[in-house]
Amino acid sequence: MKKELDLKELEGRLNGLYEVLGKAYPQWDTAVILSKVNQYYFTGTMQDGMLLLKRNGSISYYVRRSYERALDESPLSHIHPMKSYRNAAEREGKDLGNVLLEKETVTLAIMERLKKHFNFNSVGSLDSLVLSLRAVKSPYELNLIREAGKQHYEFMTEIVPSLLREGISEAELTAEIYEKMVKYGHQGICRFAMFQTEMAVGQIGFGESSLYPTSFDGPGGAYGMYPAVPLVGSRERKLKKGDLVFVDVAYGVKGYHSDKTQVYSFGAKPPREAAKIHRQCMDVQKRLAELLKPGAIPSEIYRTVMGELSSQFKENFMGFGKRQVKFLGHGIGLHVDEPPVIAEGFDDPLEENMVIALEPKKGIAGVGMVGVEDTYIVKPEGGECVTGGGRDIIVI
Repeated sequence: MKKELDLKELEGRLNGLYEVLGKAYPQWDTAVILSKVNQYYFTGTMQDGMLLLKRNGSISYYVRRSYERALDESPLSHIHPMKSYRNAAEREGKDLGNVLLEKETVTLAIMERLKKHFNFNSVGSLDSLVLSLRAVKSPYELNLIREAGKQHYEFMTEIVPSLLREGISEAELTAEIYEKMVKYGHQGICRFAMFQTEMAVGQIGFGESSLYPTSFDGPGGAYGMYPAVPLVGSRERKLKKGDLVFVDVAYGVKGYHSDKTQVYSFGAKPPREAAKIHRQCMDVQKRLAELLKPGAIPSEIYRTVMGELSSQFKENFMGFGKRQVKFLGHGIGLHVDEPPVIAEGFDDPLEENMVIALEPKKGIAGVGMVGVEDTYIVKPEGGECVTGGGRDIIVI
């Protein structure tokens, strides 16, 4: 297997981590990385393993499975096999001092196993520091996101329309979209950081289905298959003339995602109200994109744009009924849901080459969800769109 990431790329990431660790936690001794996505970010391989970084500069990657694959894929030099954390403790020593780890990932059970073999003076969170590094993309990462966005745009505008036909169910359309996406270049999986979040392809709904409540923290909805699988799509809801079709899917290339939503109208022009509101959402997205500049504050962008909307437009905006979400966009990269978020409480300034999906959407009773979503790179002149930009409802 070819090494996807070269040593220079990884060294830049690891050096960045050491820099932010020193500033945020001057007394840190050991950083422990267990999540597979973060392992990939810092090692170039995604294994059942543990990456240990010491304040003295030593870096060791312990791999339970697959050690052989880690050697094949990672350019790091200090990769060791382990059957349990005991093997790492024998090499590193039991005392890790002041430890930082991923509190969002490490369960109590994992912590108990670690403490069986290691001694900690204190435990702090590594999560926000790693996410702040991942938020600013390197040229390598931007190239992959641009490629994902290019394929994504082509797929949504050229391939999806050819799949819509009278009588197809939501579940069947989802299956066909997945098959065609993988053949087109999609990596076959979309990763979310949200706890216990499952997503087969995306949110795909016909008409009123796209307004149906779900546990997913987004503006859209879907009937899903049944209570045990409240996603994928309904087998019973079939496409009929006059339906709006809501397709919100992420697209991945070599680990990195773009996010895009397109609305279609099957067999007829969309209702005049739906077309009007959809275009208003496009205008909101354009306004948001203009503000995606280095130094801009996400919470201020949110307040500015929300303050420009009428009270009438805010009804059912970013979610139908009482299920409105409190953001207008989200970061994206190795996960579909990353910081920064265009929402209250996100007060750190944007930096150039952050990547953000902007998704203004609005529900219409009895009709469905309309609106747009596209992926942008933060640039001095405003957001650079990599997914083609918002489009009118496509009539099929």
